[in-house]
Amino acid sequence: MFKWGLFMRLILLTALITLSGCAATELRPDAQRVRILTSPPNSDCKQLGDVTGGQGNFFTGYYTSNSNLQTGAINDLKNQAAAMGGNALLILSNTPGLYSGTQTTLTATGAVFTCKN
Repeated sequence: MFKWGLFMRLILLTALITLSGCAATELRPDAQRVRILTSPPNSDCKQLGDVTGGQGNFFTGYYTSNSNLQTGAINDLKNQAAAMGGNALLILSNTPGLYSGTQTTLTATGAVFTCKN
């Protein structure tokens, strides 16, 4: 005999797992202090290195809004910058990934700096 209760639980679990992939990457508390620079910094800053971050993939990216793809990629960069000890980030590139004409990923690259101000 078919067990509807078990079937419905599996459907619900699958839906929850799928939808959890649609949320933007969370910004860690220590990364909240990382600011985005709109131009290369002055001599008060020291470059620590470059980072590459992203959001989305072939499956979950199709169901993720472009806004969440962008936010998640930037949060990923800021999380990495904070882990390196940086407090400033200059975005160098923002590259969308498309599948069948729909944006499914976003990859961003940035330069991490530690600045006195």
